[in-house]
Amino acid sequence: MDGVNHIGETDAATTLTTGGSPHGLGDFLRARRARVAPEHVGLPGGRRRRVRGLRREELAQLAGISVDYYVRLEQGRATQPSAEVVDALAGALGLDTAERGHLATLAGARQGPAPEARVSPMLRRLLDSMAGFPAFATNHRLDVVAWNALGAELIGGLAEPARRDRNNARYLFLDPASRVVHPEWDDRAAEAVGQLRVWSGRYPDDTELAGLIAELASHSAEFRRIWDSGEVVMCAAGRKRLRHPVAGLLTLDFETLHVPAAPGETGLVVHVFNAEDGSEEATALARLTETVTVSDRP
Repeated sequence: MDGVNHIGETDAATTLTTGGSPHGLGDFLRARRARVAPEHVGLPGGRRRRVRGLRREELAQLAGISVDYYVRLEQGRATQPSAEVVDALAGALGLDTAERGHLATLAGARQGPAPEARVSPMLRRLLDSMAGFPAFATNHRLDVVAWNALGAELIGGLAEPARRDRNNARYLFLDPASRVVHPEWDDRAAEAVGQLRVWSGRYPDDTELAGLIAELASHSAEFRRIWDSGEVVMCAAGRKRLRHPVAGLLTLDFETLHVPAAPGETGLVVHVFNAEDGSEEATALARLTETVTVSDRP
């Protein structure tokens, strides 16, 4: 033994909870604490440690708070730490911008069901006008609620319900075909779980969202593994690889555009893809665009 009081701590996997659980804040802190290597914050490591990452008392010391108060945060007996405590914990844990925002959301204990998103006629016209750019819009549950023809075809056939589920998370974890469409499946899966975690913290009383998370946890060990890691992801920009039976393997640039929420409504996220001018991908997309356009003609 190393002579340190571990306050009843074990290295077992945490129980899956959503942001609506009173333990949502504690579970997130526990998962992030397990990620921090002691050596990275000037503490001794080694095989004799009984837990992954930092011990509770070590994190409390780094954040400048009492061990007792930190233990109550992890156990759900203290649920609304001050902004100063949140900032101190975020700094001690080395959280990035998305993780800091999620921690602040959990600490704020926001309540109330999420209102339903509205797809405006303007948004539908905008998507249709981007004929050469695959595009689709998602809500906070990762339901695909609007798309253009090229976007629907590129990510597995959204326009035909029999081809794929219109919830991106359910499609990724419960449909083996998603691994063909998404050759970087592990990255896409982590993104989906990270986004669901963010939204579950923001809308803790959304029963449909909680039901989706429970369904995925029940049917997918991979979902449970990623969820327990405490991953947090916000939509951004970059490059993704997708595979289409006609266009082949494509490396595409993407941007995510946030549609502001009208009063009382949830905002949507529009995902837009494009290929570099003159590239093989651009040629393949042009061919696919023509194929989709022809098939849509009466």
